[in-house]
Amino acid sequence: MKRILVLLLVISGFSCKTKEKVQTVKHQVDVNQIKETVEFLSSDKLLGRKTGSVGIETAAGYIENIFAQNNIKSYFKSYKDTFNVMGHVGYNIVGFIEGKDPNFKKEVVIIGAHYDHLGVIKPIDNDSIANGANDNASGTSTVLQLAQYFGKTRNNKRSLVISLFSAEEMGLMGSAHLANRMKATNTNLYSMVNFEMIGVPLKDRDYSAFLTGYDVSNMAYVLNGYVGKKILGKSDIAMKYELFKRSDNYPFYEVFKVPCQTISSCDLSNFDYYHHVDDEADKMDYKHMANFINQIIPALEGMINAPTKEIKLNNE
Repeated sequence: MKRILVLLLVISGFSCKTKEKVQTVKHQVDVNQIKETVEFLSSDKLLGRKTGSVGIETAAGYIENIFAQNNIKSYFKSYKDTFNVMGHVGYNIVGFIEGKDPNFKKEVVIIGAHYDHLGVIKPIDNDSIANGANDNASGTSTVLQLAQYFGKTRNNKRSLVISLFSAEEMGLMGSAHLANRMKATNTNLYSMVNFEMIGVPLKDRDYSAFLTGYDVSNMAYVLNGYVGKKILGKSDIAMKYELFKRSDNYPFYEVFKVPCQTISSCDLSNFDYYHHVDDEADKMDYKHMANFINQIIPALEGMINAPTKEIKLNNE
């Protein structure tokens, strides 16, 4: 009995000295739910979701309903973060999941994607609706899956801001508006993770998605570590097109000077319908999307619950 007691004490002492492990909740996203969201947002009825249009108003209401159904609070007085752009009214839809740890909840992680697209464009074969399934109903669907997951589990020590941006296609104006508004209230932003064009898989890569501005921070290294394999890599094509500066991560990076990057599985080399009327729901790979979301959940969960701010800019 004495030997057993000593052994237990040794084991207990060892476990206290080891690095704290982040507890994750096993979760499998619903492929049909992902498909349903992409199909709704990219349907002809929404007329391409141009900022200021009736179609994007419908999309905004759809997103608000998902937030409400999952008990996600509004970050401001309402879900709509309203701004004016080029004579139109734009809405970011912004939800909030407060962190459960009193020591960490003042630190904020933003998870975002843009839900607007081009609207009606020059017709091709009598089709003039730029449906925007990959760009960016796929990213919006990904973020809504993450919102539902954290809304249900509440497994977040740090606070989460879930934002779907408008007017990305007009020059990142929705995200710029929100970044400046949050900066004005002295938000303690730890990181911003943006999702863009997740609907099709990359070809001939040893990773599932790429991280824009790969060398800006150690984000890919840290997130890959939580998954236990390389799901995020560096795309030379994304570097060539400067995709780091072309999505909604960039205004937050400029304003806050903290790691703010975009995750994508389309670097314009593996999809023929960028800003095209044929960017439609039937061209998306929903199994790829589900597999990727299932992998990114524990990565984000690890970052959100880590005992230190382990993601840092590489020039720090």
